[in-house]
Amino acid sequence: MAHEWTKDLSFSDRLAATSKILVAYKTAHPGGEAAEAGKYARSAEEDCRRHALSMTEYHELVSKSVSLLQNAVPPSAEALEDHHQDEHIFPNLPNTGATIGRYTHASHHSDGLFSEVFRAVDSEPGLGSPNSTKVVALKITTPAVMTPPHNAIREARILGAAKGSTVIPLLETFQQSGGRFVLVFPFMPHDLGTLLEQGYFRKHQTISSVSAHPRRVILRDLFTGLKHLHSLGILHRDIKPGNILLASPQGPAYLADFGIAWMPGDRDSEPDAEKILDVGTTSYRAPELLFGCTDYGVGVDLWAAGCVAAQLVRDDAHRPLFDAGDMGSELALIKSIFTTLGTPDDEGRMWPETLVPGRIPDWGKMRFKHFSPLSWSDEILVGADEFAVDLVRTLVVYESGSRLSASDVSVCLFSRA
Repeated sequence: MAHEWTKDLSFSDRLAATSKILVAYKTAHPGGEAAEAGKYARSAEEDCRRHALSMTEYHELVSKSVSLLQNAVPPSAEALEDHHQDEHIFPNLPNTGATIGRYTHASHHSDGLFSEVFRAVDSEPGLGSPNSTKVVALKITTPAVMTPPHNAIREARILGAAKGSTVIPLLETFQQSGGRFVLVFPFMPHDLGTLLEQGYFRKHQTISSVSAHPRRVILRDLFTGLKHLHSLGILHRDIKPGNILLASPQGPAYLADFGIAWMPGDRDSEPDAEKILDVGTTSYRAPELLFGCTDYGVGVDLWAAGCVAAQLVRDDAHRPLFDAGDMGSELALIKSIFTTLGTPDDEGRMWPETLVPGRIPDWGKMRFKHFSPLSWSDEILVGADEFAVDLVRTLVVYESGSRLSASDVSVCLFSRA
């Protein structure tokens, strides 16, 4: 239960407390992952806020958390030494030239939180690979160690149900010793996140327009895929540039990584009204997720897709539309959203859902500074054309039910072909 004093706890207070805990954690665990450090700091700060009965006690609990970390003995240099420099999550799979199942010449490509991806060659094309795919991506998982909402078995089922359209094809799955579960996909050499970081579209095109190829192709494929998923009741829940794979920088584009996707009626998906909130990737998380709405719907995908579209058409495309800071902090993300779109008012004019009892349960627990909305054309999407601005601002809105559907976006994009 929230205490009355928490309404006087500002963004700056909580962000400063989280930062102190984060610094102490990194000092105590110098070899730790940044994501794990951020998660620990956010959780510890939330515990302090939840258990404190006053502002003074809150700061005392934060100081205690920092002291406990400072008193922890850091791991020795020997413990930090990597004794397996040529090994990854799965130590019997060498970095290059491995054989995994019938797939040969496997080389490490990328890592996920609960998976590792290898690029490999299909030694028997045509026997289990539609379209005789020769170069494949092997996503190797260990379901027993995965925690919700991550689930590789469910991912395979959802991909089976969603086959077609611009969803990445699942060629096959197979089991390996040690409880490993392998998903096989066509290998896609590019992802939108990397292209944006490299400034590909800025270098190869002079206008920031949705209609300009390949921007239009990528967004068309993204929203075609979402239209297909949403027609089946499936939520992707992790739309971001890195999960949009491309056969070439010109397209076509495919939606990938369904590890935390949700499908109605699936035995491993949460009840509709009790969905997990810890979904999405920092800067692409919708506001209803940040304020405790567990019966969210397709709006979380549409918000994230709108953020992706914004990156594609703005001048500084390497930067996400909203900034969660180095820690990936929810508080920093909320502040970034509010300073961009304006702070929702208490009367529900900007965000009517906040007035529906129980719909946005964490709204009203903190007092937020008032920010006026920025101009979409002059301040947010500088350099983008009118159509691009109109598209993004119909997706990136507080009210989840007011976001333009994937079907309607697809119609708009195809009409511009």
